[in-house]
Order: sequence, then structure tokens, then C-alpha cells
Amino acid sequence: MKFSENWLREWVNPAIKTEELVSQITMAGLEVDEVCAVAEEFTGVVVGQILSAEKHPNADKLKVCQVSDGAETFQVVCGAPNAREGIKVPFAKVGAVLGPDFKIKKAKLRQVESFGMLCAASELGLSDDSDGLLELAESAPVGSGFREYLDLNDSIIDVDLTPNRSDCLSIHGLAREVGVLNQTDLTPVNIVPVEVQIQDTFAVDVQAPQACPRYLGRVIKGVNVKAESPLWLTEKLRRSGVRSIDPIVDITNYVMLELGQPMHAFDLNQLSESIIVRMADEGEKLTLLDGQEISLRADTLVIADKSKPLAMAGIMGGEGSGVSEETQDIFLESAFFAPISLAGKARSYGLHTDSSHRFERGVDAQLQNKAIERATALIVEIAGGQVAPVTEQVSQDNLPKANEVTLRRTKLDQYLAVSISKDQVTDILTRLDLDMVEVTDVHWVTRAPSHRFDIAIEADLIEEVARIYGYENIPANMPTAAVNFTPAAEAQTSIQTMRATLVAQGYQEAITYSFIDKESSLQFVPDVEPVPLENPISAEMGVMRPSLIPGLMKAYLHNQNRQQSRVRMFETGRRFIGSVDALDQLDQQERLAGLIAGTREPEAWYHNSDKVDFYDVKSHIEALFALNDGEMPTYERADVVYLHPGRSAKVIIAGEEVGVFGELHPQFAKSLGCNQTVYLFDLNLEAVLTGKLPVYKVISKFPEVRRDFALLADRETPVASLQKIILDNAGEAFKDVSVFDVYQGQGIDDTKKSVALGLTWQHPSHTLSDEEINKSVEQVLAALEEALGVVVRG
Repeated sequence: MKFSENWLREWVNPAIKTEELVSQITMAGLEVDEVCAVAEEFTGVVVGQILSAEKHPNADKLKVCQVSDGAETFQVVCGAPNAREGIKVPFAKVGAVLGPDFKIKKAKLRQVESFGMLCAASELGLSDDSDGLLELAESAPVGSGFREYLDLNDSIIDVDLTPNRSDCLSIHGLAREVGVLNQTDLTPVNIVPVEVQIQDTFAVDVQAPQACPRYLGRVIKGVNVKAESPLWLTEKLRRSGVRSIDPIVDITNYVMLELGQPMHAFDLNQLSESIIVRMADEGEKLTLLDGQEISLRADTLVIADKSKPLAMAGIMGGEGSGVSEETQDIFLESAFFAPISLAGKARSYGLHTDSSHRFERGVDAQLQNKAIERATALIVEIAGGQVAPVTEQVSQDNLPKANEVTLRRTKLDQYLAVSISKDQVTDILTRLDLDMVEVTDVHWVTRAPSHRFDIAIEADLIEEVARIYGYENIPANMPTAAVNFTPAAEAQTSIQTMRATLVAQGYQEAITYSFIDKESSLQFVPDVEPVPLENPISAEMGVMRPSLIPGLMKAYLHNQNRQQSRVRMFETGRRFIGSVDALDQLDQQERLAGLIAGTREPEAWYHNSDKVDFYDVKSHIEALFALNDGEMPTYERADVVYLHPGRSAKVIIAGEEVGVFGELHPQFAKSLGCNQTVYLFDLNLEAVLTGKLPVYKVISKFPEVRRDFALLADRETPVASLQKIILDNAGEAFKDVSVFDVYQGQGIDDTKKSVALGLTWQHPSHTLSDEEINKSVEQVLAALEEALGVVVRG
């Protein structure tokens, strides 16, 4: 909202400069966007009157004017199209300075001398209008200083108000704030009822009392619409960013800016029988004042008469019923419209007006009578007319009720971290026009005034006290509080460490949607019926994911389609299996899933470009389980629909399956459009993060003993099975078993394979003898033959 500082100071005039006033308003929560001078700096400009305007002898578009400053007459050459005899205009005399460095000098234009310059509004920095001379009122005193005449030693302040502070969308509201901040009394205009001269009334029927709880109307007959709005009125409007139209419209706009009550004037002779406040009929047509024809919706409140809609209530009037040059009798409207009934309506029609801006945010429900009396008095003073009594329709049940709010001392001190005296708090609340219902040492019970409908809860009162007391007066102390450290389980790996480990392996963390399409869900997890959403965003997000793999594959294909061939991604999140009918029927397990594809190393000259394989994924998984000194996984052949049947495995921890990994099934890869081999893993996140406390082990100072064996085993026997039997039977001094060769081919049965193992023993307290080692070897070989039919290769 723009307003004139001088206008504000007519209501309240604290002994502070403009800069301090602006800072004060901003710190109180009414942020100032801009402050600018009403006019540029200039000197030597007076009110002049053109006594004559003759055609220039040597130029078609110039005129030679005789201009009076009240004492002397000067010859001035002027090119303005509206230069004519009798008008009063700004006259910059020789020696005048316009702007920073434009000095008016005696000049000769086309061989005719000119002693000064007649000014347009743009040349004085009043506006951008440069179409002609700035014409002044006939009452302007010739010879008086132009700056003093228009009171141009003024500033325009533009305040950006939050939606809850609509009480400050007026000079009265802003003056209230400034008065409270400076403990200065207001000098408001004296509004008294205008004497009724005629008894004419116009019937009002409010059919939508919830949307319009109060409606006031008044007939004023014999107004002179062609009367000239006084300078003080048009200047205040101009400085508030409002264009002068005619005295009736100017006055309604003025009262809106002064008191905060939007008003409207109808041409009484264009109304039929009565005013009806109702909801619009669906599709009803209305041509607005801006010439736009709109089709009304049934949820729109309108002002109508017996035959047609006249205006969109609280937004804009209609073209056919507004005040025109022929208007002689008017019906003046002042109403309260409930904010909820107008919220968003103007925007839904592509409109935004000063009226809708105020009504959407809220107007004082007790202001209408005062506003109509103020507007009536101004109309009679400026445009004349005979005044009829006010017609009022009010629904007390639908008017806003005053909020009673209690402020507790404990809460005030807690939130502000400073103790403000009881008397000071009471003074602040009283100056804010709150009624003090009860004041004690522990609380203040208040009743909010009608213009502060935003004060509804205790926090609102705390905010009011804080901003009036001054945020800058509240000490900036660091908060103190007891810090309770959450104990961290030493056997648990943090998810941050797990993520860092994968990032060190070249992975990037992905975040995909928890919702996927049903087709993808059944493609990757065909044996699980996905959990549907009641209101999905789209068909592609219709079900909750039973696995993280579909989302990762979609992310991979997105990268592949953008020429990213080396991709490593992981994601942590929940998968959803079961039913949402009951929480205990929905399995929301936290999972860790990942994907790799492309070369093992980034492209560089110092290594080759080998592709990743099954064992790369396996090593990454084992690196995760190694973080927490937990049990290392074992592996079994997996049977997962989306993984290659011969290049996939289950991940087993303590005999329990905790995940799977392997190569994407070729058929899946083909149907999805993958252009290279992709490897995936899907793990139970809790199993990855859970380990055991490290236990100190004595480092043996005695030598290791190693025995190597080449064993013949069935081709389908997993090496992990061999390793488990060896670990179970090799004795307490056994340390490690490693596979250093696997052979299948010539000299070996097609159903067999040769596995070369290295077994290592080391005792912590003595050097192992051949007898001890041989005994352990015999136990291992016997157990292998008995359990798996494995023998030493001859």
C-alpha cells in the first residue's frame, strides 16, 4: 500500500524524521518496500497563468505565450498542445533549476525570445505524463511557489503488508500503529452524521446474510458529477497510486484509503425496484466497469436489482449501473462482506482490485456506518446533493464476534526470554485498543477490537507485545538447554558409514519414488500383489513398491538414454508388502538396493576397460558386512525372476537369507532396453548394519602351518559347502581356508571339478607339530568324503 507521509502526519505526527519512521514501521512488522520523494528537487517554479497564446511566426507547432506570475508578464515559447489562454500551469522562471543540473536560461527559439519554461508533470518529476502542460485548478494562486502550493515536500511510502494485517490498509490503521509505537495520540477526522434533507429510500434485501452480514445504503439526490475534485483530494489519491476520475468515485476511493472501507456508488436511475444481495445464478452475465463481460458462477456473491446483477460484491461494479457524466442521483453502498465468501473469487475471474484486496483479508465489521457518513459529508461538500436516511440490513448472528484471549505471564517470559513489567505490558495492550477484561500478576484477559480480528490466540498477543516493545530491545542471548546424548550401539554400523563405504566404491545415492506402476511391480515381484493407492498421482504411481529394484532400473535407463555408460547407484528405503487394512499386516522393511553397470574403472590411460562382473558386486557386499565385524555372509544359488539363474546368489547370514544379488536376467535386459550387462543387489538394511562388538584376540608369535589339497567334488557342489565343513572339523588352531584354483576339463570326469584349497593353522601358545597337523587334516578329509563325497585328487 502506498501512502503520503504528510497525510499520515495529519493523523499522527511523532517528532521523528522520515528515515526513523520508516525503520520503526518495518521493525514493527509492516515492511517498507520503497520510499521516494513526491517530486524531484527543483527551485524557481511558480504558479503561472497564460494570458494569451499566439501561433509562433516561424514554427507550426510552437506557440508564443504571455505568462503572468502575479507581478510581471513574461514571453514564453511553448510547444505543448494544450497551451491556451486562461489556464494555470507550473512556470519555471529564468534561473530556475529542474532536477540536479537543468537550469532555465533566457533563450531564442526560431528567432523569438523565451523567458522561462511552462512545465509538464514529467519535467517536475511528478509523473511520467508528458503529453502536455500540467493544468492546475482555477483556484490556484498565481505567483505562489509551486512546491508549496502542492505541498511537494513529502515522501511516498510503499508498505508491503502481510495478509493478517489488513487493518493497516488505510491511513487510520497506519496512524494507529505509529501512535502506539511512539506513544502519541491520534488526531482523527471528526465524523458526525450528516443532516437528512429528504426521506427517499431504496429497499435493500440481503438474501445471503452469511456472506454479507451488514449492508448500508443511502440515496443522495442532485449531485453534480461534473464538479471538480479539490486539489487536496486528487493529490492524496495520486500519491497513493489512485487515478482521479470524478468527484463521486474519487470520494469513495478516498474513504477507502483513509478509513479502510471499500465503497461503491450506483446511478440510482439505473436501478430497478430494490437492491438484492444474493448468490449469482450459474452462467449469469455481467459487464464490469472495465468493459469485460464475465459469466458468473453460483458461488459468487453479487449485488443485483430486481432485473439484473449490478456488481460483483466486494470486487468490481458493473458498467450499466455505475456513475457516469449524466448521473444526478446516486445510491451509496457501504457493506461488510465475510472474507471467506470472497477469498480467491477475484483471482478466479482474473481480477484484482483495491476493494477485493481488502475484503479478502478482512475489513472492520463495525466501520460501515462511519464510512458512509464520512463519504456523504465529502460528497455534499464537493458535489452537493440532498441526503436521505441510511438504510441498514444487519445479521448479528453472522457478524464476527470479538475474540477474548488470555496472555499468561509464564508464556510471555518463556517466548521472549525477557521480563517486561506488568504496567508496560498493560500499556502496550491498551494502546493497541484491546479491552482489559482482567489484569493480574499472572495473566491478562483481553478482548480484541473489531479491527484486529487477527488476534485470536495467546501467541498473537505475545507477538504484539514483542513488536511494540521492540525486537531490537530483546537481548540476543544464546539459548541454553541440557543436552542428552543418545547412546550409540557399538555393534551397530551407522547408515552414514554404510553410505560412505558405497560412495568410496564409486556409487552415487539415488532417491526414487515409493510409488510405481503396477505393471513394473508385477514384472519384478510377480508373486506379491502390490498395495494400491486410493488417490494415486498418476497411473505410473498407482501402487506402493514391493522392491526398490524397479525404481533403480528406471533411474539407470534414464542415465543410459543420456549416454551415461558407467553407472553405480544405491538407495535405502522401505519396501511395502501386505495390506493397508491393518498396520500389522503391512511389512515395511528397510532395504538397501544397488546397481552397477559399465567398466570396472573410470576411463583412463593407465588401466584397461574391463567390464564389471558378478564378483565385483560380491566384493562390494562383503565390504559392507566387514564394517561391523559381524558374521561374513555365505552364498547359495538364487532363484529370482529378474536375475540370471546361473549368475545370482542368495546372501546368507547365520543361516537366514538377508538378500540377493546377481546379473539382470537377459530377457529383462532386452525387454527394458538395456544396452549392456547390469548387476543388482537387494539386501535387508538391518542385517547390513547389525554386527557384533569386536573381541580382542592374542596375536600368535608362533609360525603358521599350511597344507594345500586338490579335491575332487561334484560339479554342482558349492565351494562354500567345502569351506563350512573344513571350518567345522579343522580344530581350534585352524586359521583360514582359501581357494587358489578351480579346474574342469581334460583328465577329470565331466560331472566333477577340481578345487585347490590352502588350509592354514596357527596356535597362540606353541608351534604346531606334524602330528597335530596330520590329525586335523585327516579329520577334515574324512568329513568332506562323508558329507559330500569329496576325495583328494590323485
